[in-house]
Amino acid sequence: MSNQNKTSFKIGTGGGASDLPALNKPVEVGLPGPLFVIAGPCVIESKESCLDIAGKVLEISTKIDVPAVFKASFDKANRTSISSYRGPGLEKGLQILGEVRAQVGLPIMTDVHEPAQAAVVASVVDCLQVPAFLCRQTDLVCACARTGKPVNVKKGQFVSPEEMQNVVEKIRTCGNEKIILTERGTFFGYNSLVNDMTAIAVMKELGCPVVFDATHSTQQPGGLGSASAGRREMAPLLAKAAVAAGANGLFLEVHNNPKQSKSDAATIMPIDWLEELLSVCKKIFDIVRRK
Repeated sequence: MSNQNKTSFKIGTGGGASDLPALNKPVEVGLPGPLFVIAGPCVIESKESCLDIAGKVLEISTKIDVPAVFKASFDKANRTSISSYRGPGLEKGLQILGEVRAQVGLPIMTDVHEPAQAAVVASVVDCLQVPAFLCRQTDLVCACARTGKPVNVKKGQFVSPEEMQNVVEKIRTCGNEKIILTERGTFFGYNSLVNDMTAIAVMKELGCPVVFDATHSTQQPGGLGSASAGRREMAPLLAKAAVAAGANGLFLEVHNNPKQSKSDAATIMPIDWLEELLSVCKKIFDIVRRK
């Protein structure tokens, strides 16, 4: 197994482009390392909703001892329809994420779509995410890497797990070893994704912690014509299977009222499912890694 045991870092320790205030508890990420979760709404809908969801995520995280990173997007630049809600935009979105970080105390992750956004975003959040459709964009990947913050790269639906070696090399060449890779399904025919659990093991061989995105993996892209369809009820099944297959963390989009979500309404999970699911996944995680 290549250099797995050498990978260890924390999300939420400041540094990089800014000196951020201390959090309740930075999230340890490593090979090996504890199970962690990235959770939150798909897109920022309001400051109030983000604070509410983040507060519930923190409560659940503390109760079952699974460290959490809060995720929400200030802009969803790859919506199916031009009329779909994209978010509040960079300036207002970062203001809201900064307030969530300060008031709730969870580390924050958000998407970056353009190289020029990277440094600005890194001054507020703890981890930058490269969206799946943009994982091959060298300028974007390198701009995120150069901030010094941890970078989570979603594996493109069109990319094999082996090909993610090239993405990892780009980030490392820019002097950043704090890399997370996220599996989120692969295109298989029209409006359909398939999940290959062996991709988790393949990408861990690259020496990076691997997260499994259980909610996006239930998507049926463009299945509703002007929006993506999906099967949120399958997310818990996939999450448990991924942890059994060796995933280091989970990515779970959660919402207080999924049917009213302004993005990914067909796949986002009710936040009421989160505690039970993470409790079961933690048990699986401990069993799989028991010597």
